[in-house]
Amino acid sequence: MISFLVFILLVTLAAVFSGQFIGGEWYAAMSKPAWILPAWGQAVVAPIASFVMACAAWLAWCSDRPGREAGLACWFATLVLGVAWPWLFFGLHRPGWALGGMSLLILAAALTGMKFRPVNHLAAKLMVPYLAWLGFMWVLNLALWRLNGGGFSSIFG
Repeated sequence: MISFLVFILLVTLAAVFSGQFIGGEWYAAMSKPAWILPAWGQAVVAPIASFVMACAAWLAWCSDRPGREAGLACWFATLVLGVAWPWLFFGLHRPGWALGGMSLLILAAALTGMKFRPVNHLAAKLMVPYLAWLGFMWVLNLALWRLNGGGFSSIFG
């Protein structure tokens, strides 16, 4: 049970660190798509997705099957990339860079699910809701970037 709490603590620490990068005036001034999720919706979905991700890692941790370490390494990379995204988007005000970071995050989360599959089928399946959330966030990031002057040149400018 202590190991489960460690995984919950890890996603909580990641959320707390990420939470220091908030939208502020810069984000408030951005053009947004009509279908954007309200702040309260994000406040509900994000913790659930993080909790499910923690459960997946814990299930893999509890397994004695080969490949557990590789899956957990991918999971940790997913956690780190998940912290990098708000820093890039809100901290640096770089939606184009954040889109690249989100793409890497999706790749890491998908790889985590693939690595978890031979270790624990449920752990792999629990990565699917997180991937769905990331997919939505990727599309939103793209929309925000495009609506606010994003183009290839804005990635480097």
